[in-house]
Amino acid sequence: MEKLRPGDPQTIGAYRLLARLGAGGMGQVYLARSDRGRTVAVKLVRQELAEIEEFRDRFRLEVQAARQVGGAWTAPVLDADTEAPVPWVATGYVAGPSLHSVISGEHGPLAERSVRVLGSGLAHALVDIHAAGLIHRDLKPSNVLVTIDGPRVIDFGIARALETMTDGGLTRTGALVGSPGFMAPEQVRGDRVGAACDVFCLGSVLAYAATGKLPFVTSGSGVHALMFRIAQEPPDLTGLPESLQELVGECLRKDPAARPTPAEILERTDQPAAGEPWLPGPLVAQLGRHAVRLLDTEDPGGQPEPETGAEAVTDGGAPEPVPARPIHAAPTAIAAPRATHTPPPTPLPGTAGTPAYGPAAPPAYGHPQPGYGYPPQPAPEPARRSGCSTFALVLVALIVAVGAGGGVYAVMGGTDSKDTSATSTTDPGQPAGGGASRSPGGAGASADAPTGTAAGGTSGRGAVPDAFIGTWNGSATTASGTDPRRLVIRRGEVGDTVLSLTADGGDYHCVFEAELAGTGSAGAPLEIGPSTVTAGEPMSSCNAGGATELILLPDGRLRRVNTSSGDALTYTKAG
Repeated sequence: MEKLRPGDPQTIGAYRLLARLGAGGMGQVYLARSDRGRTVAVKLVRQELAEIEEFRDRFRLEVQAARQVGGAWTAPVLDADTEAPVPWVATGYVAGPSLHSVISGEHGPLAERSVRVLGSGLAHALVDIHAAGLIHRDLKPSNVLVTIDGPRVIDFGIARALETMTDGGLTRTGALVGSPGFMAPEQVRGDRVGAACDVFCLGSVLAYAATGKLPFVTSGSGVHALMFRIAQEPPDLTGLPESLQELVGECLRKDPAARPTPAEILERTDQPAAGEPWLPGPLVAQLGRHAVRLLDTEDPGGQPEPETGAEAVTDGGAPEPVPARPIHAAPTAIAAPRATHTPPPTPLPGTAGTPAYGPAAPPAYGHPQPGYGYPPQPAPEPARRSGCSTFALVLVALIVAVGAGGGVYAVMGGTDSKDTSATSTTDPGQPAGGGASRSPGGAGASADAPTGTAAGGTSGRGAVPDAFIGTWNGSATTASGTDPRRLVIRRGEVGDTVLSLTADGGDYHCVFEAELAGTGSAGAPLEIGPSTVTAGEPMSSCNAGGATELILLPDGRLRRVNTSSGDALTYTKAG
C-alpha cells in the first residue's frame, strides 16, 4: 500500500480513494471507501485500453459474469461503470497479503497441513467461479489473498478482457491470458481453454506454496524454455511432501481431461474446523497488524504532499490521466443477477514501488469535482509487437496480460532486482519503497566497490573508453531461477545515452537506458547517471534506478556498482 500520487483521482464513482494497492496489465488498483464506510478495492482501466471498443465489449461481459460469482472464497464484485470514459470495477477488499508475498518473504513455504487447507479453499473458489460460467485463466500466488479464515481468490474472469488486445478482435484460439510460471499446457499452445486449465494452475500454486519453487522453472530459465517445459516435460516436485505428490501430480497432467475436477480436489484436501488456525503464528500476527493499519487509514483530504529523499520510480502500470471529455456522474447499472452470498474480506492486489511526487493536480472519475485540472499526458507506453505464428501470438498476449505480480528494480549499475511483490528475498537488492530483498548480484556478490581500472583507449575527451564498449552478459538470482541481464555500452560523450540494460525473467521484460555522467581521470570508474525505463512487458514491472559506476576488473569482467548503496553485479563481455 502506498500514498496517492499527483494525477491520481480523488474519487471514482461513489468511492473516496485512500491509497494505491498496485498495478497490473489492466490498470491501477486503489484502496477506497464508500460513503457508507465500506472498504473496497477499485481497479481503474488503463486509458489506452479504454479507447478500444473490443476491450470494452469483453470487459462489460466479464464484469456482468463476475458479479454472479458467490461463495466465501472470492472477493465479490460490488460495483462497476463499464461505460465511463475510463471504466472501473470495485470489489470487496481482502485485508491480507498475497500468497506470493507470504511465500517469497520472511515466512517461506507453508507447512503440509496449511497447503492442504489452501487447496481446499482454492477448489471451493473454482467451484463458485466455474458455476458462474467463468474460467479464471490466471490463478497464481499473487491472485490469492491470505486471510485468517482461509484463502480468497481475486481477478477471476475480468482479466480475460485483455485477450481482445491480441489482434483487435474478441477471444479466439491462439490468444491467452496468464503468467508464464503458472500457465497450463493448453494456454502455452494457444488452444481453447476450459475449466481444467484452472486446475492445472491450482496444482502449480500448491507446489509453489509447499516448496517455494515453481514446478517447471529451472536455473537459467527464460520464458521460451519455461513454456516448452510446461507443454512437454514433467514437473519438478522435489521437496513436495509425499502426501501431496499424487494430488499435485494429477493436477499437473498435460491432458486436461485427465485432471481432477475442483469437486474431486475438495474430497482430497482439508478444511479446518471453526476457529482452528490454518496458518503459522507469526503470519497470523502479521494479519492482525495489517487489520490495525487498515483501521488507521484516513482519507487523504487533498493533494498528496511531495515526498522528499525518495528515488523516482517509473510505474508504467498506472493509468494515464483522465481525458478531457465528459465524465459519468454515476455508475452504470449492470443488468445481471447477483448471487446471494456473504461477502468475504476484500483483496490486496499487491504494492508498488515508492512514488516520486510532483505538482500535478488530481482529476476525479465518476463524480466531477470543480476546480481540478488535468495534468499533462505522459509519454505513451511503447507499442507491443505481434507475431504471425500461433506461438508468437501466444507470447504477445501473454506479455500484455502479465502484471500485478512483479516489478523489476534496475538500479543501472547495481540493483537489478524484482520488486518484493514478485520475487523472493534471496534476490539481493533493495527495491524502491523498502523491502527485504537485495540486489541480484548473487549470494557471493560484494557490496563494496572493487578495485579495478578504466584502462583502454578513448574515442575522445570525456568519452566512453574503448574497453567498456560492447555487449556484457550477467545474471540475477530470483525466486523463479536465474534471470539473464544484458548490458550494452555504446560510444558517446557526457550527456549522451551510452548504456542500455535488458532484464528478462519468467514474467517480465524490461529495457532501461542511462546517460554518461562523467569519465574522471585515467583509470577511474565510468560514471553513469540515473536510468529511465524505455520498454516494459508489463510496464508496471519495471522501475528505474539511480546513479551507478562501471568498473573494469583485472580479469576483464565489468562490475556495475550502485553509488548510493554499494550493491553490485558483475558482467562478462560477450564474444
